[in-house]
Amino acid sequence: MSCHKRNWWLPCLSTLAAVTAQAGPDLLTGVLDTPGSAGLGLVARVEQTPYVGSGVRYDLVPLYLYEGSRFFVHASRFGMKLQASDKERLDFFIERRFDGLLEDDIPPELAGLSPRSAGFDAGLSYRMRGDWGGLQLAVQRDISNASKGNELSLSYNYDWRSGRLALRPSLSLSWRDARLNNYYYGVRPEEATATRPAYEPGAGLNTTVGLYGSYDLTENWRLLGGIATTRQDSKVRRSSIVRQGSDPTISLGAVYDFGSYRDGWAGERTPTYVRVFHGKASAEGCHLARIMTFKCHDTNKEHPTSITGLYLGKSFVEGFNGWPLDFIGYGGVVYHDDKGLQRNGLQFDLFMKGYYYGFPWRDWVRTRVGMGFGLSIAERVPYDEVSSQAARNRSTSRLLNYLDPTIDVNVGDIFRARSLKTTWLGVGVSHRSGIFASSQLLGNVNGGSNFIYSYLETSF
Repeated sequence: MSCHKRNWWLPCLSTLAAVTAQAGPDLLTGVLDTPGSAGLGLVARVEQTPYVGSGVRYDLVPLYLYEGSRFFVHASRFGMKLQASDKERLDFFIERRFDGLLEDDIPPELAGLSPRSAGFDAGLSYRMRGDWGGLQLAVQRDISNASKGNELSLSYNYDWRSGRLALRPSLSLSWRDARLNNYYYGVRPEEATATRPAYEPGAGLNTTVGLYGSYDLTENWRLLGGIATTRQDSKVRRSSIVRQGSDPTISLGAVYDFGSYRDGWAGERTPTYVRVFHGKASAEGCHLARIMTFKCHDTNKEHPTSITGLYLGKSFVEGFNGWPLDFIGYGGVVYHDDKGLQRNGLQFDLFMKGYYYGFPWRDWVRTRVGMGFGLSIAERVPYDEVSSQAARNRSTSRLLNYLDPTIDVNVGDIFRARSLKTTWLGVGVSHRSGIFASSQLLGNVNGGSNFIYSYLETSF
């Protein structure tokens, strides 16, 4: 995603609305008009949970943001634009739901209650915008076999700006069907006690009111802040597992906008990068920090699972700020061969990567050190994560943070071949993990996996 010069504050404010509200349409839809813009950031969120005894929850929301001509990634939501113009937009999307009660987060007051999974929704959203403000309608359904419920939401927001400061008040109405509310806020017969009777709240309407703000620090850096409160439907509040009153949320964060540094790819011929790679799972105790500091390179001999992958990349920034530093956006697929320990599966990664190449020997052999940061979603949780997390009695998540540290050398420089001047040979680490169980978006997972791989990359 980009918060570019023209209307930069709209996507920034919408980001806060999307990550602070627990439900409702994605206010990021349609606010970007530059294909190829992207951004990275982080929001710290403090919220009052709706469950009795759960108290205040602290959450880190990593902002992985991309706005293409057909596809987009908006923090907890990604999808495809079915129709888009300056005033109207229709999207298909898949979104991570923030509702839920994790197994390791059940308070004593709710002992005996089964966990409520966050899950994923698929849906359609329609947005229109004019001088009077913005209106958005969305319908979505659980596709992860958690609640199997549906939600219909309508939101209105109005944008106000003065100099570097922008404010956006917002009002959202969200109708949730009986399956959705019964799953998250009902009490099943087997969970009932003398003080916790079985209960099904049924369908209901929630209301969220928010005020979000953004401040332009520099051309690229934005400070983000917001406050919102959600009022659950009265039937939900009558549940014995739901606390009385509203559920306020306060957020503060920042985002770095790559798109405003370079105005997309329109009219420019930028290289396309193609990387093929293969690797093996690292040994127990051979974690990312030890691998990156060359203290460990052992692979798992007991369960030698492996990966094979293909990444495609597009350049965002070349020679950032006059330094020998480039930024490239990558997306691709990874095949996990779990050697019969479980069914094999696919992994889809999307990340922004910085490359530094200003080494003293670059006139002889160009060398790059890179670090990628983004999201990884697995068709099924890889065996290496399942086994290591089970041994620690920790949870797993299909959606995790993704890091991609690499080092490579230019093949054309080594063989003095001009035809290979855009080809690189290197090694790296495919690292999936949560943010030390501090991010609800990533399933509050503490742990993950590392695969040490070698690769060949070229550009066209």
